[in-house]
Order: sequence, then C-alpha cells, then structure tokens
Amino acid sequence: MATTIKTFNSEGGFGINQTTLVTNSLDVQNVNTFTLKNSNYSDANKRDFILRGLNTTVLTLDGTVPITLASGTVNFITGYLLAVNSDGSGLYSVKIDSTVSCSAAGAVSSLSELITVIKDSIPSGQTWTVASYTSGQSHQFSYNTVRGGTTETIKWIANVQVVSVVW
Repeated sequence: MATTIKTFNSEGGFGINQTTLVTNSLDVQNVNTFTLKNSNYSDANKRDFILRGLNTTVLTLDGTVPITLASGTVNFITGYLLAVNSDGSGLYSVKIDSTVSCSAAGAVSSLSELITVIKDSIPSGQTWTVASYTSGQSHQFSYNTVRGGTTETIKWIANVQVVSVVW
C-alpha cells in the first residue's frame, strides 16, 4: 500500500510532520530554539531557551545538552531561574545577567555578572543556590544548581535569552 509522506503542510499555517510552526495569524509556536537576526547586523543574533533540572545539577535543554555558544563571540545572557520543592512550600527566584565570551577555540569565560534575588522563601535549614556554569566542555554555557540540607526533590527551570555578537 502506498504511503503519502507529508514533510510540509500549510493547512491553517505552516508546519512540519503535522505540527504547526507558524499559525495562520503568524504566531510562531512549537519550536525548540528561536533565533532572531537583524538583517542590518549579520554578526549578531538573539536566541531564547528553556532549561530544566532537578536538585544538584547543570541545567540542560534536554537532559544532556546545555546552551551552545558560537566561537569568537561575546554573549549577553539573561536568565530568569525558579526553584520549587515538591509541595510548593519553598521557592527561590533569581535573575542572572551575564556577559560571557567564547574564544575562537571555544573557551568560555565569564566577563561580568549581576545576580538579583527576586524571592527567597527556602525552608529553614536548606540551601538552594545557582551560579553561571562556564567550566564545561568548549562552547557550552549553563547554570549549576546546588541543593543542600534536604533530600526533597527541588525542580529548577530557567528562561534564558542569549544575544551573541561576533567579537
């Protein structure tokens, strides 16, 4: 029996494999990474990511992969991070503004950082911390989270914006 393969479809918008990517009202949805470029500045772009993790870990896109930075760039990174325990009684919310370089060889270095604690209602006796993570493999950036004083599961989520400019 013959099979019709639909790679692209346009019923009500544009999609791939029956998943709508651009709706008929021009909303972009169901994408893993979105890259914005200005046609006047080909050496710069902006990407948005969602990272997750549990307890003490390096936050990732999919359980294994952190954010990849291009060689020879300076990157303005804004991360909004939230941690919550299993019953919702503890919450930690922070914004981290970072400037990070990625050398031609892929070495990632933090140039500056500003951490703003938005809410800290961590249960007494526990410590939950987060910091920029630049000491992984080449071209990689993420956040390192640490849970202390409890065995309770702490869920971390981050909304991260990366503006990259060729350096």
